[in-house]
Amino acid sequence: MDVPVTEPGLVDALRADLEDAGYGVEHVEEVLGPVAAAALHREETVPALRASAAALTGDDAAVAALVRLFVLGAGVPRRLVDAALGRLGTGGAQALGLVTAVGAGDDDEVRALVDLRPYAATDGHGEAAWWLASDLGELATGGALRTDHVLGVGGASTTLAQVTVRDERARALDLGTGCGVQALHAARHVQHVTATDISARALAFARFNAALTGVPADRLTLREGSMLEPVAGQTFDLVVSNPPFVITPRRPDVPAYEYRDGGRAGDDLVRDLVTGVGAVLAPGGVAQMLGNWEVRRGVPWEERVGAWLDASGLDGWVVQRELLDPAQYAETWIRDGGTTPERDPAGWAARYEAWLDDFASRDVEAVGFGVVTLRRPVEDRPRLRRLEEVTGTVRQPLGPAVAAALAAHDWLAARDDEALGRERLVVAPDVTEERYLTPGDADPQVVLLRQGGGFGRTVQVGTATAGLVGACDGELTVGQVVGALGALLGVGSDAVAAEVLPTVRGLVADGLLLPA
Repeated sequence: MDVPVTEPGLVDALRADLEDAGYGVEHVEEVLGPVAAAALHREETVPALRASAAALTGDDAAVAALVRLFVLGAGVPRRLVDAALGRLGTGGAQALGLVTAVGAGDDDEVRALVDLRPYAATDGHGEAAWWLASDLGELATGGALRTDHVLGVGGASTTLAQVTVRDERARALDLGTGCGVQALHAARHVQHVTATDISARALAFARFNAALTGVPADRLTLREGSMLEPVAGQTFDLVVSNPPFVITPRRPDVPAYEYRDGGRAGDDLVRDLVTGVGAVLAPGGVAQMLGNWEVRRGVPWEERVGAWLDASGLDGWVVQRELLDPAQYAETWIRDGGTTPERDPAGWAARYEAWLDDFASRDVEAVGFGVVTLRRPVEDRPRLRRLEEVTGTVRQPLGPAVAAALAAHDWLAARDDEALGRERLVVAPDVTEERYLTPGDADPQVVLLRQGGGFGRTVQVGTATAGLVGACDGELTVGQVVGALGALLGVGSDAVAAEVLPTVRGLVADGLLLPA
């Protein structure tokens, strides 16, 4: 099986070589320069090839050689690979299944068999930096992807890592681990991680990446199988999943890629995961996943996905981050597989037709993408059920904001309005207020509260609520502030409470107001 070999001694040597070379995200971008680095992010390799070639004779030759070899898919003379990997050498890299060499001479060409690149991200636990191996992409190979392609880190996987709650937990499940990036994030704050995938090749890459990162073998279990089958009967405190959620026509002339296609029609895989993941969640356990869902003619997306939440029996919160029409969706995923109208006009047209026919058969008008957070309640209380669209800029990592929102729901659920009136609140430090007045008016026509972090929410409030928020410094109770406003406005405290308390609950739920 053409995957990296996890040989502990050789992996340790590789790790030391990559550290010595300074093969990190920032250093790579410094060597390439801003223009070439930006072009590479757009999947244009020519500037990076030129910049790395120029650096092969300087102080950064090791990084330049590694970038050319493992990121750009270029041939590199053996002597430069030996110099960049001083402990491992080309021979050791061959033994690990990372490269192939045409000969043993200094100038004989070495080529990568895998993509091996530095990774850096910030999640709710802090900064993470390591290296990840995956299959070479079309950028390096120049051809379409193999159907058992093991994907590296993309925007979706980074999003999931940043939105996941990161408090200390005992047991976590990474469902559909791929190259293992979510499992590596979880291993930093969870005692034991189980990672599953239907692909044996993906599990081999995940095993290699865990060893390269230094995750102790007794803290990670890898299991092959579909969906929840490999962990039936077990429970976890945290489940994360970037599942194969792509909606793909189920036709023999449309290739199915293991990393993205779950083999189900439409969005059935995401539905089944939402409704079924509770079976492996311990009390208080949280499941967070990415997904696509179909928006069908005449049915609001909130109604359809909301039915999945109801069927789950769990607390549920869905944030839709993007909405694509059927044509945009088809173009995105046909290109993702390496088929383009320039390279394969007939294949492009046939697959485009297949996608549009598939969507038309179910009256699909659009496809939503977003994040689903589920939780098994610990006690009997009102369930969290929230479906919303947040398409604007958010402040990553969102994991702390998600954890705070779950805690705020529990805090509010335990307090009726009378109990809320006995509490003291403070304004969150990232909240600012904007007032809009017509020239000459004493009172503002519009008051906006803006959240600087998290989801970056903007809430329009009335004069009474703005007055209450302005008084929330932790000194007075909510009830005392409401009473003072009632006297000031001449309408009585009951009328003020009826107006402001529902909004106050929303501000607490969204993190703009905090319990003192």
